[in-house]
Formats: sequence, structure tokens, C-alpha cells
Amino acid sequence: PTYPDSSRFWQVVEKHKVNIFYTAPTAIRALMREGDAPVTGTDRSSLRLLGSVGEPINPEAWMWYHDVVGDGRCPIVDTWWQTETGGILITPLPGATATKPGSATRPFFGIDPVLVDGDNNVLDGAADGNLCINRSWPGQMRTVYGDHQRFIETYFTTFPGRYFSGDGARRDADDYFWITGRVDDVLNVSGHRMGTAEIESALVAHPQVAESAVVGYPHDIKGQGIYAYVTLVEGVESSDELVAELRQWTRKEIGPIATPDLLQWAPQLPKTRSGKIMRRILRKIAANDYADLGDTSTLTDPSVVTDLVDNRQNK
Repeated sequence: PTYPDSSRFWQVVEKHKVNIFYTAPTAIRALMREGDAPVTGTDRSSLRLLGSVGEPINPEAWMWYHDVVGDGRCPIVDTWWQTETGGILITPLPGATATKPGSATRPFFGIDPVLVDGDNNVLDGAADGNLCINRSWPGQMRTVYGDHQRFIETYFTTFPGRYFSGDGARRDADDYFWITGRVDDVLNVSGHRMGTAEIESALVAHPQVAESAVVGYPHDIKGQGIYAYVTLVEGVESSDELVAELRQWTRKEIGPIATPDLLQWAPQLPKTRSGKIMRRILRKIAANDYADLGDTSTLTDPSVVTDLVDNRQNK
């Protein structure tokens, strides 16, 4: 989205009178970093609906998307679904559902999501848990070609009788769903479980932070430590003082247990061409296990990895 310059999306919107714009939070945060000018210098009056997909969107990115890109007039549909689901499962209805920045809101028609604990017990009311679907729906994936048993084991054995999405979620008192990310991205720090998305959202709430990615790494005392990769807003200089400020900021936003143990400046994060952060690479670098990072050919810019390895904090 930033090539040949960071106004590319909005130039396309202006030229072709785009009505609906649908992108990933990663792209939104990358464009936030460039400031408002590349957006406001274009005519986006044709837009009537904005969409977000692919990962949880933090409230700060949601507000920027709404206020700057949509001029405060375009509804945002923050949609939750997967390739395997064949369509959107949790989403606001534009103009009809009252939205909350960062929430995918409520289930689409006919969808029956539930939150369960680790023993497959349904959690009622406001709760945090594993996001499952209780009943089948149109468009649902039915098998994996040539390996039906793998399909069953992947989606239906973790919580028998339900489709397990692999995601965690929180449901608030209004029955709105907040996707917290992949459950394998949940950290266990000194016996406390927390989602990486929550820590990332806290870091991005700092006015000098454009984007962050948080992973766990082996820690002798805590079991898992918190390793944060941070991309700063364009023009902001990194410093030891800012490291200390961000650690204190996260402590204040969430609590002492969420304070990053290691923080690395990341001019860019390793992303696929579709805009998704390749977290397996970040986990390996954080664990100081970078000899075999696997296939990096799908990255937009593979040279980003070299910079991250050279400046890793867990040497």
C-alpha cells in the first residue's frame, strides 16, 4: 500500500470512484504511520463503506480509519471469518448495528458462535474463551482434499461437537464479540495467560507507535517472556528513554504482568503480499533461533528479516 507512495490506495479510490474499501488492520496501521496528508490530499467522497478483515483491529486504528479515511461518515464493518468458513460469520450490519471500535460486534444471520473453556464447557454472559461455532452453516468447508481425517482432527477434535476456529475471543455485557487473536498466540507468563493482541493494542495506543507485533520467547524464570517488535511513527527517533516509556505505558494500560521483557525497534515487520505479519519468523528471531526461518519468498520485502536478525535483543 505504500508503493510507489503512501497515497496509492486513495488515488485509486479517487480515480475509479470506489464505493467500498476493504483491507487489513496491518495495512491501516502502516498507512497511519505516514500521517493524514496522503489521505486528505485525495477525494474520497465516493466511499460509502469501509471494511476490516484478517486480524483484530485495535481501537486506535479503527478510529483513524473512521475519522480520516472515511471522514467520519462511512460505517466500518469489522468482519470475522476464515477461508474455511466460506463467508463472514461475525459482523456489524452497516448503518444498523451500533459499532464499538475494535469489536466485530454480533453474529451474522444463522450463525451460532459460543465461547468455551479448555474443557469444552460453554461460557455464558461476559467471558473470555475459545471461539467455536455450535452448528453448521451455508458455505462451511466440508473436507480437505485427499485427507478427510486431517480435516476432522484440525477443526472438530479439540472441542468435540463444535467447529473450533483456532481463535480466542471476549464477549462483553452487550453480547458483542472482540476477537483476541489465535489461541496459539496466547502467552503464559508466570502462570498468567494473556493474548498478544491485547499487548499490541496497548503499545499502538501510544502516540509515537505506528505498529507492533508481540510474541513469546523462552524465559528461565517466567516460562515465557514478552518480546515486542515496535515500528515508530514516521519522523520519531528511537531511544533508550522511549523503550522505558513504552514499557511503563504498557504496564499502566494493562498491568505489570504485561510489561515487555524485550523491545526491538522494527522499521518494518515481515509481511506477506496480502499484508499479514509472518509471526513464525518473529517467534524464531525472538527465541534466538534464526538459522532456519523457512520459506520467506512470500514476503513483500525479505530484506526486512535480515535487519530484524541483526538487531535482535535476545542474543
